[in-house]
Order: sequence, then structure tokens, then C-alpha cells
Amino acid sequence: MAYQLRPYQQDAVTHTIQHFRKTCAPAVIVLPTGAGKSLVISELGRIARGRVLVLAHVRELVEQNHAKYESYGVKASIFSAGLGKKDAVEQVVFGSVQSVVRNLDAFSDSHFTLLIIDECHRVSLEKDSSYHKVIQHLQSHNPTLRILGLTATPYRLELGWLYQYHHKGAVRTDDERLFQDCIFELPLSHMIREGFLTPATLLDAPVAFYDFSRLPRDPFGRYRETDLNQLLQGKGRATAQITRQVIAEAETRQGVMIFAATTDHAREIIGYLPPDEAALILGDTPGAEREKRISAFKDKQLKYLVNVAVLTTGFDAPHVDLIAILRPTESVSLYQQIIGRGLRLSPGKEDCLVMDFAGNHFDLFSPEIGSARPDSRAVPVTIPCPACRFDNQFWGLVDNDGDLVEHYGRRCQGFEEYGGKRIRCDFRYRFKECDQCQAENDIAARKCHDCGKALVDPDKKLREALNLHHCMVIRCAGMTMVSTADRQGKERITITYYDEDGAELQEHFRLDTPAQQGAFYHHFGKHALINRGETFRASSVQAVIDQQKKFRKPDFVIAYKEKKAFWRIREKLFDYEGRFRQAENAG
Repeated sequence: MAYQLRPYQQDAVTHTIQHFRKTCAPAVIVLPTGAGKSLVISELGRIARGRVLVLAHVRELVEQNHAKYESYGVKASIFSAGLGKKDAVEQVVFGSVQSVVRNLDAFSDSHFTLLIIDECHRVSLEKDSSYHKVIQHLQSHNPTLRILGLTATPYRLELGWLYQYHHKGAVRTDDERLFQDCIFELPLSHMIREGFLTPATLLDAPVAFYDFSRLPRDPFGRYRETDLNQLLQGKGRATAQITRQVIAEAETRQGVMIFAATTDHAREIIGYLPPDEAALILGDTPGAEREKRISAFKDKQLKYLVNVAVLTTGFDAPHVDLIAILRPTESVSLYQQIIGRGLRLSPGKEDCLVMDFAGNHFDLFSPEIGSARPDSRAVPVTIPCPACRFDNQFWGLVDNDGDLVEHYGRRCQGFEEYGGKRIRCDFRYRFKECDQCQAENDIAARKCHDCGKALVDPDKKLREALNLHHCMVIRCAGMTMVSTADRQGKERITITYYDEDGAELQEHFRLDTPAQQGAFYHHFGKHALINRGETFRASSVQAVIDQQKKFRKPDFVIAYKEKKAFWRIREKLFDYEGRFRQAENAG
């Protein structure tokens, strides 16, 4: 019997048809784990006019997608050495990328019009990768080949976003990607709210058994296994206690997946579990043995399955109703992938218990931000753009009242289409101002995007200032705002910047007139406001003081000595990342 598409699955199919009627640009569909991507694939294959090749990276996905397609009562070929079949005669072919790339001559038919890539986050940027070789071969026979990717997680730490533009008007990256557009995305919250997935019950560990927050990460936010093993050495008592707690919670559960930090850690965990109820899956577990252990777990002959980063995608065991996380997760996407293993519907399953022993502190329903978390306290925040009104998602910090105290966004992510061209909003939350034309540039820019002049390097400014006798440079450790009076007794705001050694510099602003308020914004506010997207008017000294938590301190303040030993601030450096970052190097 053919499966009936759910409304959102039909929407995904409709958006695909509409997109490829207009353009050949490769596109992505984002559906949460358990949303039934295989049914979307099947429907697209069923209604396609030309030949269709569906690629996956593991044979389990090839077999699963093929079975769903044939449930429509139509035949399809399987091209996968792992499944013992290399057949490409039917209109629709389901294949493993490894087998197809080694047999490209079997796919020299110019009638292949659609290539579908399941779990498309596996596609790298390398032009000599297996996926790219298959794409180039198919395009050599059909330059108008349509390419569609499906994934639950369109973001990779070492790569970033898999596509450039989101259908809701967001620019994900300015860098070239294989996939140009995300044409349909369904949030996980919708799936749970509508009853298509099982609710998750998150249980934070009562004790911080492991503290991964101080571990160094590579530029992509990942942890090194050697660092993880070093931290976990001597934590045997904690690991044993964690395992006992998992076993206790598992008494009323059907299936338990445990995600370990390293292979050594996983072997330690398996030693504390009932030997006749647990199995271990590692990256080097032989294929036959891996399949045997997974089958036993799916058949409920085993209750516990321990793994290290090998079962985060492409694994389907609907009865799983307890997820234990004993490893740090580097991104929201990875966190959602892990928990997604336990969210599929299954008879007798009311929820999935999630036990996080690693202090990951991600919200299951948070959007992916597009960069590694810059601070362990950072959470996703929504920052509207004052220019185009697009709601940006950035990492940010909030206080105990829930008010924003910092965010790490640089530029608005919104775009609009004019005459068939996509124009990105140019509003910047953090910027480097051109000394020549005052244009706002990215903080890492070397040339002004407007006038083309070279932008002065902050390190050069600091070096020159430090070499002058009449110049004072402080590395700002704090900032205060108070009300004072000038020589005429008029109220003004005095902003004091001070360093770790007590040295300080001050600047003063009157706010009586619109011109004075404009000067305050130009010389202080536009750089110091934490959220430039929020409307702020310096209507009075007290109004500024009452809202001073909306301003951030600069990293460096440069002042020059004028007459009567008066120090006048000439420059404030924000978002500094140069060689003088440490205080001991600044003087």
C-alpha cells in the first residue's frame, strides 16, 4: 500500500517543483529527523518525467529509500555493492555514492534529469570528492540537471551553511556553495506540536559530572580527542555514577542510546552496563558486526547502544526513548541530531527522556546560528534590522532579567530581490569606519567597500600612539557613566574609561539640543550600542544613565595631551583582535 503524504511533505514536493520550473540552481529541503524525507524522495521520483538518481552515503539509507518508493507499486533499481545489487535500468535508481562513483559508465544516460542527495550535509566543497565527481559526470551528459539535497542539519562546523540563500529572505553565506537555495524548511517544534514526533523531556544532570567548558577548540569549534581523553582521565567514579543513573531511569524505557566523548570513554561506559543488554558501535567496528549489533538493538534484544559520533544521522530505531549525552556537542545542529534519534513515533512511547551530563545548554528548538558558540553562556537571540526589518538570529548574552547585554552579529542577514537580483542589506551592527568617506565596513575589512581606500590597521594605530610621548593608550577594563556639571553649571554626562592599573580617561557630552544628542551618537553611541537595531534616543543625561547596560565598553581608548595637561580622546577601538589584545603587550 502506498503511503499518504503528510501536508508538510506535500508542501516540500510543491516547492521543489516550483523552484525547478524557474531555475536549474541546486536547492536544499530541510526536514527534521523523523519527518519522512524518504516519502518526499519517493513522491518526487514517482512524478518525475525524466530519470532520477537518488544518492545516499550508507546502504541502510539506500535500502530504506528504495523500500518506500516501491511501496507506491512501482519498480526501482538499486546500485549498491553493500546491498549486493548493481542495477541501473529502471527510471529511478537508488544508489550509494561509493558504488556509483566507481561505475560512472553505468550512468551515462542523458535522460537523468534529477539528482537527489539524501543527508546532503555530507557533500564537501572539494571538487574531487565522490559526490562532485558524480555531479560532473551527470552534468556532462545533461547540463540542465536538477540537483536537490535533503537534510535535517544544513550546517557543518568546518564548512558553515550548506547553501547561500534561505527562502525567508536570509543570506546564510557570501561564499560559493554547491546548493544555492533552501526552498523549504520545517521547524522541529512544528513536528512535535502537530504530533508527528514524540515530545522530548529534558533532564539536566543534578551534578556537573564533566566540565568541558574550558577545553580548547579548533577554528571550527571542535574538540580534540586527546584533550577529551585527558579531561576524562580519573573520572571513572563520575562515569560509573552516571551509568548507574542511566540504568535506573531506563527501567521503564524501551531503548537507550548513549553518546560518549571518545572511544576510550565509550569502552569505559560499556563496562558498567549489563553485558547481555548492551552493545558498542565505534567508527572501526567491522561492517558485519556493526549490522549484527544494530539489528539486535532494533529487535529489542539489546537495551543499550553506546556510540561515538557514528549514529548521529541515518540511524532509525523508533523505539528509542532515552538519550544519554556524555559528550560535548559543538553546535545546535549536532545537539538536535543526537536527540532526534529518540523523537520518532513508536507504539507505547509517550516521550523521549534526554539526560545531558555534559552541560551543553542548548535549546532543542533553537535555530542554528551559523558559527561556533563564542561563549559558553551564549544563547541564540533575535536582533531585528532597523533598515530592512529582517529578524536576525545571532549568538548573544542576556542578563538575569532576560535583557540583551551583548550580541556577536556583524551584519544584517536579510536580502531582497530587485529585477531578478538578490541585494543584501548593508546594515552593520559592528563595523570599521573609513577615515576617508565614513562608510561602514566589516571589522575585518582591509579596504573600504565604498571608496576603495585602504583602512588603517588597528595595530598600526596602537603602535603609532604608543610611540608618542604626548599620547595615552589604555586597554579598557571598565566604563562608568555619571552626571556631572560643566563650568557653566550645565548638566552633562561624563563617561570614564579605566584600565586594570587604575589609569583612566574621560569624555563629556551635553545632551540639551538635538545637535548635541547627534554628536553623542556619532562619537559614542553608534559604536558602543550593543544593539544598533534597537531605537535609542539620548534625550537626557538621566535617560542614558538609566539605560547604560545597552552600551559596551571599547577595547582600547587613545587620547592625546592638549593644553593644560588635558587629555582629549581621539580614538576608541571596538572588536579588536590584533597583537595587543593582552594587557601586558599593550604598554
